[in-house]
Amino acid sequence: MSRPVLYVAITNHGFGHAVRAASVVAQIQHLNPEILVALVTTAPRWLLESYIPNEFLYRPRSLDVGVVQSDSLNMDKAATLEKLRDIQRRQNDLIAAEVNFIRLNRVGLVLADIPPLAARIANVAGIPAWMMSNFGWDFIYREWGGEFLEIADWIGDCFSQCDRLFRLPMHEPMSAFPQVTDTGLTGGTPRYSVEELRQLLNLTAPREKTILLSFGGLGLQQIPYHNLKDFPDWQFLTFDANAPDLPNLVQLLDIERRMEPNRRIRPVDLMPVCDRVVSKPGFSTFAEAMRLDVPIVSLTRDGFAEAQLLLDGLKNCAHHQIIPYTEFFEGNWAFLREPNHPPKTEIRFPKNGNETIAEAVVKYFEKF
Repeated sequence: MSRPVLYVAITNHGFGHAVRAASVVAQIQHLNPEILVALVTTAPRWLLESYIPNEFLYRPRSLDVGVVQSDSLNMDKAATLEKLRDIQRRQNDLIAAEVNFIRLNRVGLVLADIPPLAARIANVAGIPAWMMSNFGWDFIYREWGGEFLEIADWIGDCFSQCDRLFRLPMHEPMSAFPQVTDTGLTGGTPRYSVEELRQLLNLTAPREKTILLSFGGLGLQQIPYHNLKDFPDWQFLTFDANAPDLPNLVQLLDIERRMEPNRRIRPVDLMPVCDRVVSKPGFSTFAEAMRLDVPIVSLTRDGFAEAQLLLDGLKNCAHHQIIPYTEFFEGNWAFLREPNHPPKTEIRFPKNGNETIAEAVVKYFEKF
């Protein structure tokens, strides 16, 4: 009897979508190791392996664009539009190639976060299309207006062919989807104890003076590290490949790249030793911190509609600070000496997103 096969398509944008999809895949494998997962994404394999402990098929294909960015805040709308039009032009060839892969590998279900074409691919292949996200790309592009409106309509039509959406917290209405299941936060689980991590990284500052600087897979071009001189007895943790050599800055890339994939240090592993996470608006960073009840200091972000959804969720449901990006880049980081703001409401997001989606997938394959 052949193994059940799940096709997981991940959007071509940063690391956050890959992190949350991989967290769900890891839970699927935990519940049913017989399910073979094919990951269709341009996210680097090392990132996927750092969340997924068991084998998977890796198919490096780009099914969408997301937003072309030079770093985690700066967007190139003209290049994004050009690449979107290219995918529109090639969509029939892209669909045909993926349908052929699905049929050759006897795939039984598509799960996507959240390339629009994944729904059409599943539809042509004759299998269900499930998706997971807190926003659709039509929501991002529609706010930009002009020539992006036609693109947004095309994407909305793709999404209308989705059989089931698992809508994550901090979401937009996602009205293009005909069937919606609201679910909880997704993300990884720390793999080290606090003491293990403190020894591994030689951390000497107390938790209340330990800060994780985490700006996603694209990072930031010009982090003002000179401000760290005003915090000599603090420790700052960063994955920034361009970070300077400073006595109170722990550079993590060289450390974690020498480790086995299932032992690599990820941002979520560091959160329990930190007083707060300094980040830009990003679902996966916010979700992993919220799952661990770690306060978040977020920069603002203009021109990307999801950002306000995330900041609203942060203000309402977590201990937080929200810092104008000009204050982060031009100020002296005095905000670190200020207390966090408590959440404005008593609402807390469920933390069971991995389990809810994984259990549905496993249950689906049990029918065959």
